[in-house]
Amino acid sequence: MSSEILAKTPLHALHLELGARMVPFAGYEMPVQYPLGVMKEHLHTREAAGLFDVSHMGQIVLRGAGAAKALESLVPVDIVDLPVAMQRYAMFTDENGGILDDLMVANLGDDTLFLVVNAACKHQDLMHLQQRIANQCQVESRFERALLALQGPRAVEVLTRLAPEVAKMTFMQFQAVRLLGVDCYVSRSGYTGEDGFEISVPAAHAEALARSLLAEPEVQPIGLGARDSLRLEAGLCLYGHDMNADTTPVEASLLWAISKARRADGARPGGFPGAERIFAQQRDGVARKRVGLLPQERTPVREGAELVNAEGEVIGQVCSGGFGPSLGAPLAMGYLQSSHVAVDSEVWALVRGKRVAMKVAKTPFVAQRYYRG
Repeated sequence: MSSEILAKTPLHALHLELGARMVPFAGYEMPVQYPLGVMKEHLHTREAAGLFDVSHMGQIVLRGAGAAKALESLVPVDIVDLPVAMQRYAMFTDENGGILDDLMVANLGDDTLFLVVNAACKHQDLMHLQQRIANQCQVESRFERALLALQGPRAVEVLTRLAPEVAKMTFMQFQAVRLLGVDCYVSRSGYTGEDGFEISVPAAHAEALARSLLAEPEVQPIGLGARDSLRLEAGLCLYGHDMNADTTPVEASLLWAISKARRADGARPGGFPGAERIFAQQRDGVARKRVGLLPQERTPVREGAELVNAEGEVIGQVCSGGFGPSLGAPLAMGYLQSSHVAVDSEVWALVRGKRVAMKVAKTPFVAQRYYRG
């Protein structure tokens, strides 16, 4: 038995009331599934709308005329020209080009940026910002705020009943919205590959908002189990599994997330930690890369399974794996030697001493359906 005292989100009592099975996750007690079960929760999100409690994530505000330029010194992303009311995916890199965390950055206007960082990294991320850029802008923790994700093709119908203006938002737009008379921040984004919204709400009002959304006929509560299978089908990385400080954005197949302006031939090249190594990898290639993998039999292949070639030599490792309910088949992502990363390349995973045939596949495994207008 662990003696660790787990934190609770503002929706903890509601999860128990809804019959959730709670598990430790990133220092929190979190719902892994509800009575509906992981498979049905996953499919419900793809067909209608699911409500996720992601209040364990960290919310941080940067303020001041120098905030955008300061943040650019820590991420390989264009923040200076990020339009007001837009959000962008970013990564904190270290001096070796390794990924310290991935995050979302929104421009609230008035020289204010709003960040959402991963739960397990939020305290070190806050310290990183305070140590590196607090002399250039204000760094304010908003860890006390709750965060809800409403995901699925019917999410827009549901949220429009509370705030008609959200219907006009497109993918990655971010704005202040009043919900049930409370000032919230809403972005049209998420982690499932579906259309949907993420809602930052003061903790004291989170339960009322969650109950209001769950009262809508399209909405079911969804736990971490389905959140993981949904993001895996969408080919989305989970920090600490599919990337970490030992992985660069090039190795993680996240080159698309390095803004053109910040690349070696861009308008503001480099200037972020590890830039030289990342640019060298862009130019010269890498020894290994993250790829999609489809097992050629029904055996699910889990994180940590070794990947071998026809001769049985270890050529990589699975970083995420499981069963994809929408795909109707097992699926995985892993790191492979670059000589084996071509689509349809044959490799094998070792599962309990048995070789499971795998094929390298394009991601996403299930088409993303973000609303781009």
